[in-house]
Amino acid sequence: MTTDIVILGAKGRMGKTLVNLTLADAELNLVGACEREGNTGGIEHEGCIMTDCLEELLPQVPGAVIIDFTAPEASLAMAQIAAKNGNPAVIGTTGLNSTQQADLEVFAREVPLFWAPNMSVGVNTLLKILPMLVKALGPDYDMEMVETHHKMKKDSPSGTALKLAQCMAEARGWEYDDVKKHCRDGIIGERPKNEIGVQTLRGGDVVGDHTAFFFGPGERIEITHRAHSRETFASGALRAAKWLAKQKNGKLYSMADMV
Repeated sequence: MTTDIVILGAKGRMGKTLVNLTLADAELNLVGACEREGNTGGIEHEGCIMTDCLEELLPQVPGAVIIDFTAPEASLAMAQIAAKNGNPAVIGTTGLNSTQQADLEVFAREVPLFWAPNMSVGVNTLLKILPMLVKALGPDYDMEMVETHHKMKKDSPSGTALKLAQCMAEARGWEYDDVKKHCRDGIIGERPKNEIGVQTLRGGDVVGDHTAFFFGPGERIEITHRAHSRETFASGALRAAKWLAKQKNGKLYSMADMV
């Protein structure tokens, strides 16, 4: 049994990777590709509808799973259209705020939705391991996070860095918004004990590096995840699409639900 796929932003960096991997997978069928107006040429595949209007496309591909790695506002608009037409959607967009995430949960009542700021199996394994490390080390270890991405990335800090830092804060019993420090500049004084710094580096074509630091008395622990290729995230999204096609609406699914 094959899963029909619609890809948003099909001519972007991630979109092209998704298109290529979809076409190479016998269990997937590329039935639609969506791009902004004036940029819909260049994808030639039998049975694939190329368009700049998702609302017109979805009635022609009932049940097809949408994959979206675009921008927060575009992803919210997509989810609303998906809910109206009954098409499941996998969302890998980063930079969604708490209100936007809550909106996705509302749309998920109508149609199966899957959202993860990082589709990597390795990163999602870290989300399980880091809380155990936080608790084992105890409160004497200061926690920090550094993330590095390519110079074209628009949001900062990355969604993955935020998710990792949030899980570390929760493991220590902290509210993340109360302890986060996303920028340091000038004479800032001593570091508060209840603080997690998340620092951002941008440059070149780095796909994505994240390092969690634990600074303790007389020692330092660093745990780093490096993504070597966008295929890591694209493969995770396509795996999620196959899984989501068999799920029911009612909740906003995540990598934790699938793995």
